Amino acid sequence: GIIYCICVIPLSIYAKTGFYIYIRSDYPPEKYQEIFKDDTLCMLGYGTQGRGQALNLRDNGMNVIVGIRENGGSWQKALDDGWVPGKNLFNIDDALSKGTVIMYLLSDAGQKLAWDQVKPHLTAGKTLYVSHGFSIVFNEDSGVVPPADIDVILCAPKGSGTTVRNLFLEGRGINGSVAVYQDVSGKAKERVEALGIAAGCGYLYETTFEKETYSDLVGERGVLMGMIQGAFQAQYDVLRANGHSPSEAFNETCEEATQSLYPLVGANGMDWMYANCSTTAQRGALDWYPKFEKALKPVFEELYAEVKNGNECRRSIEVNSKPDYKESLEKELDVLRESEMWRAGVTVRGLRPENQ
Repeated sequence: GIIYCICVIPLSIYAKTGFYIYIRSDYPPEKYQEIFKDDTLCMLGYGTQGRGQALNLRDNGMNVIVGIRENGGSWQKALDDGWVPGKNLFNIDDALSKGTVIMYLLSDAGQKLAWDQVKPHLTAGKTLYVSHGFSIVFNEDSGVVPPADIDVILCAPKGSGTTVRNLFLEGRGINGSVAVYQDVSGKAKERVEALGIAAGCGYLYETTFEKETYSDLVGERGVLMGMIQGAFQAQYDVLRANGHSPSEAFNETCEEATQSLYPLVGANGMDWMYANCSTTAQRGALDWYPKFEKALKPVFEELYAEVKNGNECRRSIEVNSKPDYKESLEKELDVLRESEMWRAGVTVRGLRPENQ
């Protein structure tokens, strides 16, 4: 069975902001099962996020069905996961006709393309659930404008669907944010909180559709992925230019960060990390982080502005909707994959004791 854990959180931090958090003890299984006892949750999309949430909901005793293109790329994956055609696995139109809570977890570009198929099924009293506010916030570009007579809610787990599923199976739970865009029933807030816990979140914090969308896009392009690759590459290149070997440059740039320091920062905070390293490292970090902050802040301000004005949205929809998107993406990924830094990474990872 699944072990339910309670997250310990400094509530005072959230109280000062006027936002609230919700933990598993607020919505035990019997409570969220009661709230949704008359509902059919229809998961559209079986990528990593859709798959992770659907499996967690099923394991938590919720009435969930999956709607995907029959015999498409995800159909066999769903079969392998135990979904049964005609029982809880359907083509998209059949699933939509049965669902009362439409969980719209296609990609952002996919949501734009599928909206004309989905919208007629969003009849009065139903609920539209998303895990990213992108299409609704930027509806002028996406065309995704929900009907006025339905609830529209958001639960955004803060990690990949693979992590959502793995942490759930470990008896833990990823953090997530929740928001209400339309509350026709008068119960949208309670329902999204309950559904977030049922989908595998360990705790939830309040946000808005706009703030979730802006912060998510900035994070992906910034510290989470874009900036971190840029910082890794810049330091690696400087070390190599000064005669350091690929192995040494990679270890001092990426390996020590991801394998040693980042887990400690995640567990204890940066202040703890600074207090528990050598005095030489401590002094250097304290002296240099303000310089990096000063250099990076204008880039982040530019990034936030580009997200807020919709330029990043429009670029994402334009590029990701092209017929040759996957081929072009693979070429871009090849540049990373074949770079010396990440080829060195393959070698270094192979030397880890667990991989020998």
